Amino acid sequence: MGGAELALLLLILACIGLRGAGLLVAGRLRPDHPLIRWAASVALATLAAFIALAILAPGGGLASIPAAARIAGLCAAIAMLTWRGGLLQPLLAGLALTLLVAAWTGGARP
Repeated sequence: MGGAELALLLLILACIGLRGAGLLVAGRLRPDHPLIRWAASVALATLAAFIALAILAPGGGLASIPAAARIAGLCAAIAMLTWRGGLLQPLLAGLALTLLVAAWTGGARP
């Protein structure tokens, strides 16, 4: 077994160990425990950062959609989320307004 295979095996074992430790700790903590609330806050902050990055400085195909269309779609999704809740309706509202504004402002640029 070479160095790369050994490193991969050790990484796999470490991940399995950490996952098992997480399950043991999480099984003993209440949902309102400060550690659980902290982990949820970090997860939400990370998700918000990724969404902001996708809206403000996108890569790939999303970069061809004008910024005004991306921001309008985000606003429509947030408005629908606060008005109706759920996930599908805000997603569809945001997508629809993004496409409408993109078409109105000249469409996607190559």
